[in-house]
Amino acid sequence: MYKSKKLKMLPPRAAAAKVIANVLRGQSLSTLLPEYVDSVAEKDRSLFKEMCFGSLRWYPQIAILIKQLVQKPLKEKDLEIQGLIACGLYQLAHMRISEHASINETVAATKALNRIWAKGLVNAVLRTFQREKLALLDEYKDHLVFQHAHPKWLIKKLNEAWPPNDVLSIIEANNQRGPMTLRVNTTKISRNDYLAKLKDADIQAHKTPNASSGIQLLSAVDVTQLPEFASGAVSVQDEAAQLAASLLQLESGQRVLDACCAPGGKTCHMLEMQPKIASLVGVDSEPRRLVRVKENLTRLDLCAKLIAADAGELTSWWDKKPFQRILLDAPCSATGVIRRHPDIKILRKPADIDKLITTQTRLLQRLWQTLANEGILVYATCSVLPEENDHIVKSFIEGRVDVEVVTIQATWGKTTPYGRQLFPVPKGHDGFYYAKLRKVGQTIE
Repeated sequence: MYKSKKLKMLPPRAAAAKVIANVLRGQSLSTLLPEYVDSVAEKDRSLFKEMCFGSLRWYPQIAILIKQLVQKPLKEKDLEIQGLIACGLYQLAHMRISEHASINETVAATKALNRIWAKGLVNAVLRTFQREKLALLDEYKDHLVFQHAHPKWLIKKLNEAWPPNDVLSIIEANNQRGPMTLRVNTTKISRNDYLAKLKDADIQAHKTPNASSGIQLLSAVDVTQLPEFASGAVSVQDEAAQLAASLLQLESGQRVLDACCAPGGKTCHMLEMQPKIASLVGVDSEPRRLVRVKENLTRLDLCAKLIAADAGELTSWWDKKPFQRILLDAPCSATGVIRRHPDIKILRKPADIDKLITTQTRLLQRLWQTLANEGILVYATCSVLPEENDHIVKSFIEGRVDVEVVTIQATWGKTTPYGRQLFPVPKGHDGFYYAKLRKVGQTIE
């Protein structure tokens, strides 16, 4: 279990400013949130999280406003003030908090940040935006980055990959909150029976249209409020991610590999879907992330062999026994889950895509060696960029005689030459890609 450092208590805006500043310095939101959430009073934690996620979600737009409204760029050591201004602008532009309270509380947070010198600056910037808001929004009405709140390079890649309507749909979904979706553990309870338990608990929910074990909540709740969560009746997992296990066609007695398995949602789902598989090996390169996998397995009373290793370095972990099924959930740009990880808009750079493509290609080539004849490998990413998806599969199968692309018969997503692409959907599933490959004949290396 992750234990955060002991931090002094902070008002929510000051804590959010610190988080945003550290994202601007290169740290991830998922790493920072557990560290800082305990520094905020429990009653203010929802507001704190909203300001973190919202300010980062709209940061490409907010950064343009900051550049115009702050005459002299802030130094790197004062990025907390830039983060605080971002919080203030997000409140004024996108939240339903009174402008008076937004400005006063944001200015007051300079004291908690030990930067009282910035009180006048923060006040001036926010009051200027309050006064000139309509004129500023009109000035940038044709500015691509401002209107879409996405970095220019990503907008360009999306436009190169997909028709205009699809691009707008992706961007619209990315700029909204992702819904909270559950996966029912059908070894313990049926989906209908769990829906009834949610109704009894006054939690509004409905079945997901594509995942047979999925339930989407009308509004997010703390997991402690979910009936029988602690005893393993249900897990939190997006609907798109829940589709992986069924694509593998799991059968009794099979040896299964979950490569890049953390945080373990798909690992657990495979074991729930087919309790009689012979064994499941989960490999991940980060030992720290495997702790989360183990926690999920324990809560669900499931068992898998977990190995901390680079899945592509076979000599470090593979025992030469072939797998009948492999899920390769490859490291990717995560451009299909930006709404859940809005810091991607800041942290991800164009050069990262080329590095990821190299990793994805290497993992697919290496793990194919561990797949048994007639075995199935499902290649998956949470990316909406074809160069990480169809292009990887196309490059892999060229010149090989031991691979068959299995057509995925489904009503979800968009058919591509080698698989299926799901785009993020407002009030629906995340963006995801799946390709299904069967090994045939003898391997040629």
